[in-house]
Amino acid sequence: MSQQVSTPVSATATKEIVKESARRRTFAVISHPDAGKSTLTEALALHARVIGTAGATNGKENRRETVSDWMQMEKDRGISISSTALQFAYRDTVINLLDTPGHADFSEDTYRVLAAVDCAVMLVDAAKGLETQTMKLFEVCRSRNLPIITVINKWDRPGLDPLALMDEITERTGLEPMPLTWAVGIAGDFRGVWDLQKDEYVHFERQNSGASLAKEDHFTPEQALEREGDVWTDSLDEAELVIDGREFDRNKFLDAKATPILFSSAALNFGVKQILDALVDLAPSASAREDKDGGLRPVEAPFSGFVFKVQAGMNKAHRDHVAFIRVCSGIFERGMVVTHSNTGKTFATKYAQHLFGREREVIDQAYPGDVVGLVNASALRVGDSLYVEEPVEYPPIPFFSPEHFRVARSQDPSRYKQFRRGIDQLEHEGIIQVLRSDRRGDQAPVLAAVGPMQFEVVEDRMTQDFNAPMRYEQLSYSLARLTTADAAEILSNVHGAEVLVRTDGAYVAVFNDVWALRRVEKNHPEVSLTVIGTESPNSSRGY
Repeated sequence: MSQQVSTPVSATATKEIVKESARRRTFAVISHPDAGKSTLTEALALHARVIGTAGATNGKENRRETVSDWMQMEKDRGISISSTALQFAYRDTVINLLDTPGHADFSEDTYRVLAAVDCAVMLVDAAKGLETQTMKLFEVCRSRNLPIITVINKWDRPGLDPLALMDEITERTGLEPMPLTWAVGIAGDFRGVWDLQKDEYVHFERQNSGASLAKEDHFTPEQALEREGDVWTDSLDEAELVIDGREFDRNKFLDAKATPILFSSAALNFGVKQILDALVDLAPSASAREDKDGGLRPVEAPFSGFVFKVQAGMNKAHRDHVAFIRVCSGIFERGMVVTHSNTGKTFATKYAQHLFGREREVIDQAYPGDVVGLVNASALRVGDSLYVEEPVEYPPIPFFSPEHFRVARSQDPSRYKQFRRGIDQLEHEGIIQVLRSDRRGDQAPVLAAVGPMQFEVVEDRMTQDFNAPMRYEQLSYSLARLTTADAAEILSNVHGAEVLVRTDGAYVAVFNDVWALRRVEKNHPEVSLTVIGTESPNSSRGY
């Protein structure tokens, strides 16, 4: 391939890129399952006037299909199990909202999404506080130094004392709470919020069972006192204890040392507009992004981006798959020829789309911070980098270490081709890790997962998308380590251990339990055993 010649970006184009990058807010919502994440996603879209009514009116079991939940399992169970990209305009800002799975079994998908955002909204259930999965996702955000806005949700239901919630946030996250709004009325009696920035009382009235925008009335503190009496003064006193005379410090938020606090009821659309305003006014815009070598790629550099998700089956009519690209620099233009950094090969981006949940529209241009869906770019995998003119490679997105293993077999031997194609596709999307061995043969791959619900997704997709019903045989393994080809023979006769080969060519040693692992470490110190997640996912592909 001939070497590409770098063409300087014109002054006009540079100015446009900088301007458009400053308008972008790209964030993800993180939470424990059932904290109201998909409901908040839909409420934000409702307040931005991009949908007419919200689907969450009587809880997930009775809700209409939310705009961000598109898989059949999501609709049936009322949970999010795949990440979805939503883009919409609010004020003069372009919002890129990446909805993520809350369930712990899909941590890998959430981790990938967090690699593509500039900020996170941490959703906290008012009755439950900081739950296990919320804290796990918070730790990922902390490792990436992502600024976090905290939203106390479900304040329309009985819950914890607000000061107790602030103490928990301080103690468990180490972040300083900085209230932007404070609930007026105890949990379960949500009347409105004190907007600390504007020093006004925003009173909410529920409309159409929460399917429409809540009515807002704005009052001065004096009017609020006259209207609400002791409820108002109690709320002010509580907020003042948290503020303690300190001014709101945006730099602390951007440095991931403090977190703005807002109160809401996403199901009733209370306090949602204030969340959107906080994102526009406070959240960081797209900026220079760190590459694999620690350098910074400025937004005005020629186009570059990386793949953070691959998804098939979103359009049943065409059976295509989409690679989700986070634009990091330059202007993406549909039809442009980009270079795949892993292979050095070029390809044209003819089919480029913006996505709004399952809905799509052709996109001609995109700017840093935007998410573009490249349709049928079959060579792309999660973590791959793309660029024009000036080469760049962004940090890899590591695998998670699997803890559950099952042998998969086709129920109908005559449909083996469909079975094989389905397993290959789901592995390509990153839904499951696929391991193989000579002992079992290619017709019985070992599927490795972080959580058992991933197997249910695979089984459902194999039936629905590939018409290849399958059955499982559970294996007793619960630990995995990266190893080398030499280990296969050494561990072939070791009880409770086995060496399998991952689709990317990496050798993976699996063990029944920690005791089996320790026995191998003691009796065979020559065997290399590396914790999965510390290696590059691209290192063994042979590109």
